[in-house]
Amino acid sequence: MSVAIRRLAVIGVGLIGGSLALALRRAGAVEEVIGCGRRAATLERARELGIIDTTMTIAEAAAAADVVVVCVPLGAMGGVFEAMAGAVGPETVVTDAGSAKAAVIADAEAAFGAVPPWFVPGHPIAGTERSGPEAAFPELYQGRRVILTPAAVTDPAAVARVRAMWEAAGAGVVTMDAAHHDDVLAATSHLPHVLAYALVDALSRWDDRQEIFEFAAGGFRDFTRIASSDPAMWRDICMANRGPLSAALRRYLSELEEVIQRLEAADAAGLEEIFHRARHERERFLELLEGRRAS
Repeated sequence: MSVAIRRLAVIGVGLIGGSLALALRRAGAVEEVIGCGRRAATLERARELGIIDTTMTIAEAAAAADVVVVCVPLGAMGGVFEAMAGAVGPETVVTDAGSAKAAVIADAEAAFGAVPPWFVPGHPIAGTERSGPEAAFPELYQGRRVILTPAAVTDPAAVARVRAMWEAAGAGVVTMDAAHHDDVLAATSHLPHVLAYALVDALSRWDDRQEIFEFAAGGFRDFTRIASSDPAMWRDICMANRGPLSAALRRYLSELEEVIQRLEAADAAGLEEIFHRARHERERFLELLEGRRAS
């Protein structure tokens, strides 16, 4: 593949931004990677790992890069946009990796006065519970989805450029309305994380918690794996998408109430019906996922 991006700026060189840079390097789709971040030690580590080539301030990178990808926690998005306001080069495209799009778009409007035509809101549906430059790996986006939520004013050429970048990293790209994105992700990503955190927190405060954790089986470990994710990052996500997430939690509570009612009524058949339905839907999901990775 010919070099598609001469200079890529990654603001936040952890798992998401670092993996993108490594994937594009492997694909031969980027010539130079600029790193931006708050901690000099983190940037130096990213350089040692071959993720970035050089460092700049946010304003310098916005002026110099062909494509800027903002991979910071949602709570820091507004500050990053403010730092690049007035500095974005005439040919530069800016995108992000935040998992709540309405909040990111609002931050962009506040910093730039309006959503600029060169800004393409985006969200890669990929990640692990690890963080930092050491967590980055080039295969992260293989067979994964990236959702772009362009506004009505977004330049189609900017969307095409961001789409090509993510496809070069191995991802499939779809576009979606920002509000619909936030509803979908509240149910499929944000809700599971809250449930994992809440379960571990609840059990940790039971009187016999030591015995509970001592005899926990593999199912507990698998279900709660994502509770090892960065708490500050997930605090920001939950607050940024609190409306759709609250609605998803209330729907889930109603489903739990149905389970309780069937248990209390000794309704074995009804309980098994729920389990069968859930297993069928999960198997269908896994088939779709395998088909997507194979295509």
